[in-house]
Amino acid sequence: MTSSFTIRATYAKHQLKFKFDAGTSRGVLKVKDTFYIKVVSDMFPGVIGYGEAGPLPRLSVDDRPDFEQQIETLCERISGITLPTAEQDLMKEVEDIVPPELPSVRFALEVALLDLMNGGTRKLFENDFYKGTESITINGLIWMGDREFMLEQIQQKLREGYNCIKMKIGSIDFEQEYRLLSFVREQFGPDQITLRVDANGAFSEAEAMNKLDRLAELQIHSIEQPIQQGQIEPMSRLCRNSPVPIALDEELIGVHELEEKIHLLEQIRPPFIILKPTLLGGIQSTRTWIQLAEERGIGWWMTSALESNIGLNAIAQLTSTCLPDLPQGLGTGQLYHNNIDSPLTINNGKLVYDQTQTWGEIQSFFIT
Repeated sequence: MTSSFTIRATYAKHQLKFKFDAGTSRGVLKVKDTFYIKVVSDMFPGVIGYGEAGPLPRLSVDDRPDFEQQIETLCERISGITLPTAEQDLMKEVEDIVPPELPSVRFALEVALLDLMNGGTRKLFENDFYKGTESITINGLIWMGDREFMLEQIQQKLREGYNCIKMKIGSIDFEQEYRLLSFVREQFGPDQITLRVDANGAFSEAEAMNKLDRLAELQIHSIEQPIQQGQIEPMSRLCRNSPVPIALDEELIGVHELEEKIHLLEQIRPPFIILKPTLLGGIQSTRTWIQLAEERGIGWWMTSALESNIGLNAIAQLTSTCLPDLPQGLGTGQLYHNNIDSPLTINNGKLVYDQTQTWGEIQSFFIT
């Protein structure tokens, strides 16, 4: 393989349409805009690499009115540049090219370049997940909504064979949410079903401990982001005293520098962190978080951020290279009416790359 290659880049926009109203603590989503970056090189004739930049509305630091203009400008600026083929050198170049204020764009470019260098088959890394011989255990996600909708989802996930369920809370009355969780726990003990909850910062500091004490009665595995991010000392106190282990999620967003990451983890000392590469600045940044967490005895798991199957595939392959030992949050591939067909399938609560399946058309999104 040549030691360097020159690229050309373009982008395309795709509006993903949810199969249902996706309730979050930041509102209800019916559609979500995402952007695909396409890279080609004369060094790899006939090969196309694709990556996905999909900021989360009202959460990503690059959820901004001029986002599409930023991608267009980047593609123009990087067309014609020469990049190294060595993976670590390539990742460093991408960090220099894309500012940290555009984390989803950095992720998309990393993925597109790795795809290009690996033959344009959506393969990013050499591992058993891509080969289809290993699966990734995932949690079944229960979306916010009224009691009937959430109960219907819970029952469906149990029928589908999940042994880890994650429920978003903080949308309806806490007592109703508590009863739904009690319903699951009454049927299945903690040795049968792991229960996770995600508050998305919905609790106030004053009420948080009381609610955490209640949730502990149900032997909840963990709670993501019980209070709003940016409250370092209150979050640190909760992590020290909560009977339910706390996982930081939104707290990591916008923390770019190595020293900042170390400072955050050592100040709060969370039991777990949640990693969303789209929000955290891509592959290299996510690997850094994992290394820092493991050095401090902090557990982690990866989750998608409502990407299409292009982004989900990249996150799953990255996850598999990091040897996870906990269920991951990678079950979002079935959310959309108009997702891109992919080999990613779910079987009994496990994500599998089915090599007998093929990828759907991506090129059609690009103006030729």
